[in-house]
Amino acid sequence: MPEGAQMNAQAMINPHQRSAGHASARFAQRSGRPSLMDLCQHGSAKAIVLEHSDIVFLNTSGGLTGGDRLDYRLSLGAGCRMTATTQTAERAYRSTSGAARMSVDLTVGEGGHLDWLPQETILFDRAQLRRRTQITLAADATCLMAEAVVLGRAAMGETVKELDFHDWRQVQRGGTPLHLEALHLNTERLAAGAAGLDGARAFATVVMVAPNAADALGPVRAALDCAQVRAAASAMEGRLVIRLLAPDGWPLRRKLAQILTLLRRAPLPRVWQI
Repeated sequence: MPEGAQMNAQAMINPHQRSAGHASARFAQRSGRPSLMDLCQHGSAKAIVLEHSDIVFLNTSGGLTGGDRLDYRLSLGAGCRMTATTQTAERAYRSTSGAARMSVDLTVGEGGHLDWLPQETILFDRAQLRRRTQITLAADATCLMAEAVVLGRAAMGETVKELDFHDWRQVQRGGTPLHLEALHLNTERLAAGAAGLDGARAFATVVMVAPNAADALGPVRAALDCAQVRAAASAMEGRLVIRLLAPDGWPLRRKLAQILTLLRRAPLPRVWQI
């Protein structure tokens, strides 16, 4: 029997333990600042509320592999302004038993604002991950969203040749979709040259949804000049989109931190440790 078939047969006989985590939090505006109303934590998912209106999600299992499930939920009431991030990079490891699944569901009430700034997702060789991110804004709510992906760790000599990654992200406001991305990155696309990532090992997208988002286009483009990172930005009414490609995760992270600090007009959450 081929080695791969033996591994799959053994996994069916002795199934591995899988992690499951769910963390959710709800905030309402009280005395001029967000106040925690509900907090639920189950399994490997945790949520830590910090001062200065920050909440940090973390996965105590240390990463995701086939059959794992991770869910984060956050609800901000009217007038709440908060930053949500993750404690460290999320990792999707090699899977021999199907895909790991992750969902992020974020809701922002009237007059509220959310910065959703998770640290990068690191995909290892033969990882399988299905992720879905939904941001639902009230009619006059705003948000800043960033998502970064790194294919292996160059400093560790890791390469990614086989992959199955589905990433779906949507921002909607007042019931109307404003931004939708559906990415499927697999083994064939990794080898597709310019039609894929064109040799890049790290990429990121930043989306800002606000009435004055287009005003930031000039300053953002001026900050994108970097020999190690290929980047572009575009704007339309009420939305700014920035895309970045880099040969490794470190130059991408540095540039991403610079852009987010510019857009926020404030330092990044301390857990980023830039």
